[in-house]
Amino acid sequence: MTSVAAAARDNAEWCDAMCRAHGTPGAFADRAWTNPARTPPFYPDAVTLSPDATAADVLGRIDAGPGASVKDSFATLDLPGFEVLFEGQWIYREPPGRREPAIALEAVSDAAALRDWERACFDGEIDGLFLPALLDEVTILSGTREGAVVCGSVLTPRERVVGVSNVFGDAAWEGTLAVAADLFPGRPMVGWEIDPTDALRHGFTAIGPLRVWSKIV
Repeated sequence: MTSVAAAARDNAEWCDAMCRAHGTPGAFADRAWTNPARTPPFYPDAVTLSPDATAADVLGRIDAGPGASVKDSFATLDLPGFEVLFEGQWIYREPPGRREPAIALEAVSDAAALRDWERACFDGEIDGLFLPALLDEVTILSGTREGAVVCGSVLTPRERVVGVSNVFGDAAWEGTLAVAADLFPGRPMVGWEIDPTDALRHGFTAIGPLRVWSKIV
């Protein structure tokens, strides 16, 4: 599996975990992950898993009405009735080594800490997106200073790679790499960013473009 394909698969698995936590699981096929129900905010209704995916692989398997979105993992789709909402880059990093970060990140372990993490991640603008069921599926990392959450991220461990997402705060990348080295030694890291500048500073490489399409209203 190529690095981009591995990153896309990890992202689709993460989207499915988020949807399962909200009681609306999606479905995997060879070319795409899709969800017939509207997904939670910020999460697409489909993620392509192959550069061979077509509009038919996604649009017939989602609610393609207003509010629909599709993550075009290989920037190859042409989706009638949709427009490109934004573009981004998949990122890849060889397994990180052990290090001492400026702020040590720790795994969130309960609902109260998860609420604090969510408020910090979204500046208090989102409530109830990250549900406690996610704590059994992924590793949500939190860094604190004087009792307040100041940085964090999400790690999604898979068989061969570790996905990284929702990185926020100045010290988050450094602390995330330290935890990944401890918990998942020897595994490369994958993810995506609209602007990968900070990730590139921490040893990641941009490996391919992606697009997110949105239904034209």
